[in-house]
This record gives sequence, structure tokens and C-alpha cells, in this order.
Amino acid sequence: MIVMVVFLLRKYYNQTITEKEYGVMSLGNHLFHARKKRGLSQEEVAEKLGISRQTVSKWETDETLPDICQSKKLAVLYGMSLDELVEFDIDVKEIQEIIDKSSEKVTEKIDWTKAWSKKYPILDRYQREVDTACYVKELDKLLHDLEKKYGYNELDAFLVLKDILATVWKSCRK
Repeated sequence: MIVMVVFLLRKYYNQTITEKEYGVMSLGNHLFHARKKRGLSQEEVAEKLGISRQTVSKWETDETLPDICQSKKLAVLYGMSLDELVEFDIDVKEIQEIIDKSSEKVTEKIDWTKAWSKKYPILDRYQREVDTACYVKELDKLLHDLEKKYGYNELDAFLVLKDILATVWKSCRK
């Protein structure tokens, strides 16, 4: 999800943004952090796997990939499952960095409904199927109520309402 956001943001910036600048986690980067977390050097990993230090370096810089047998050995060495080893998602800190680096001007250019509709096709079609006017009216009442009762500005009221909806969604899924 957030990787898609990074690439959309990259598209709207005039300059090229490297993965390292935005902290996008690659497999190599994940392998590097897993090794460091275990307190191992590239030489130690290479010795334990019977390979060269340069091979470990190439894995960590995304020049090459470990084969499945080497990946299984790495998982054991790093104290994680194979799934955990190859699942290299961005952590919350990296997501926050991306958000902090995104200007309002850039985020306004992104059609978020279109972007998210690739993952959730309902977002592309609901406007043709649902009479949204009644929902807009009710949500507008809730937004104005938050503004009036708590003194929130429009954006803050919207964010609070969004968070309330997310809480409701989570509680319904349990």
C-alpha cells in the first residue's frame, strides 16, 4: 500500500527520488537490517553459509538474490521464518518520513480514489451505483457537529471523523 503511495509521490515530484531517500525497504535492505539485528558481520554470515562476503554484500545491495536454499539458511541464521525474511514491508517510522516529506501541493495532485481503486475496485464503481447525496448530507452534519462542539477546523473535523470510522471498521471486524 504505502509503496504505491511512494511511487505516486515520486511521479509528481519534478526530481527523481531514490528508494533510499524515502526509505523504501528492499529485500537487500531487509537482509542488511536482519543481519545487523543479530549482530553479525558480512564475513560471519558468509562463513556460516559457506559463501563469499561479496555474495552477502551483493544480496544486501540488491545486485543479486539468494536462492531458496540460501534464503532458508539465512532465515535460520537470523532467527526468523522464511516468510518473515522475504516480507520486507515499510515500518511505521518510514511511513511517517514519507508523510513528512510530502507537500500539500504534491498530495493535492494525486487522485487518491483512482490510486486506491487499483487495490479496491469498488472505489472506481461505487459512484455509479450508490446515491451518495444522502450519505454526503449525513456526513456533512457530523463534520459540522464536530466543528461546532469541539471548535475543530474543517480538516481536523474530517480527520477525527475518519478516525472514528476506522475505529468502527476495526470493531466490526472482530
